[in-house]
Amino acid sequence: MSEETNPFESLQSQIDDAAAYLDVGDDVIERLKHPERVLETNLTIERDDGDLERFKAFRSQFNGDRGPYKGGIRYHPGVSRDEVKALSGWMTYKTAIVDIPLGGGKGGIIIDPADYSESELERLTRSFAKELRPMVGEDRDVPAPDVNTGQREMNWIKDTYETLENTSEPGVVTGKALDSGGSEGRVDATGRSTVIAAREAFDYLDKDIEGATVAVQGYGNAGWIAARLIDEMGATVVAASDSSGGIYNPDGFDPVAAKDHKNETGSVVGFEGSEEEITNEDVLTLDVDLLIPAALENAVDADLAEDVEADVISEAANGPLTPAADEVLEAKDVFVIPDILANAGGVTVSYFEWVQNRQRFYWSEQRVNEELEGVIVDAFDALIEAYEEHDLENPRTAAYVVAIQRVADAFEEAGSWP
Repeated sequence: MSEETNPFESLQSQIDDAAAYLDVGDDVIERLKHPERVLETNLTIERDDGDLERFKAFRSQFNGDRGPYKGGIRYHPGVSRDEVKALSGWMTYKTAIVDIPLGGGKGGIIIDPADYSESELERLTRSFAKELRPMVGEDRDVPAPDVNTGQREMNWIKDTYETLENTSEPGVVTGKALDSGGSEGRVDATGRSTVIAAREAFDYLDKDIEGATVAVQGYGNAGWIAARLIDEMGATVVAASDSSGGIYNPDGFDPVAAKDHKNETGSVVGFEGSEEEITNEDVLTLDVDLLIPAALENAVDADLAEDVEADVISEAANGPLTPAADEVLEAKDVFVIPDILANAGGVTVSYFEWVQNRQRFYWSEQRVNEELEGVIVDAFDALIEAYEEHDLENPRTAAYVVAIQRVADAFEEAGSWP
């Protein structure tokens, strides 16, 4: 795994690759390669033992040409300014490829939440919400969960904002618990879009998803949901991994049972349905029909890509392949479904949640899943149309061609002033 590739530089490289096929001015492209603003703040809270501790936090608002900024908040030791900028840019083009009226944002706090109590995390989250208060709102910027955050943190942010603003505004965040205005289908959404996109790719490539072998790197929410859903489609999950290591059974295993084992022990390692314990890198390089990287960015660099043997990759994580890895995989004819489409289910159902919050009218899970299916299939079709029309070398560039054109059109149609 590469630790040197700058994710923001990766984003800019991807934009440059697509810009060569667009009739968009260099000046506009330059604008679309940088965030509009980035908040960097220091949060100080009191620990349970009475000591004070400082944490650095960020919020990047990359682009709002197509609607309010939208993007998650992650709690992780590896959070950095450039990572947040990159993630907010990817979110901008993610909302554009699935054609929902939102822009792109992202936030994060440098912290390992495992080292802190629930009360400490609540104080930290509410402190961050106070700093975000002037920037967020259902018409301005709508945060959501990301790595190591979830419904609990979103409920805290919503409550803090509504209390300070003396209002009721459930649409200020998405990814909330159902009783706090969340949406049915939100928890499964990222994993669901990952497998819908994979199914469409297999159909496009004239491959059969039933009986296909699958490896999942990263067995958090997106990874295990993708494993469960792809298993329900008739594929065979043969490998999975988390931060502690991986498991492998060439005959396949029950992905739900593997998740139950992780819930009980903290890791998939030691799962009785496994024949062999392997490393994360082993999972990424297995000879399988479909690889689902579902952990963090830069999981596969150029060196590791040389050993990748999957035929199709569906990126449940954001930025799991470096640009150099993309070049290697392109030469090997690996069909990579890019993150901005594959994992767009999360932001798409967040959009559905935002719509429901504003209407105060809530949908059934069936409706959510049906609407999501239509959005992802339409986005995949738009990607393939650009892929074939421009005779592009890889699907990622095709996705950016579609997405950048939509953002550029919105900017140019609005005009520039003063």
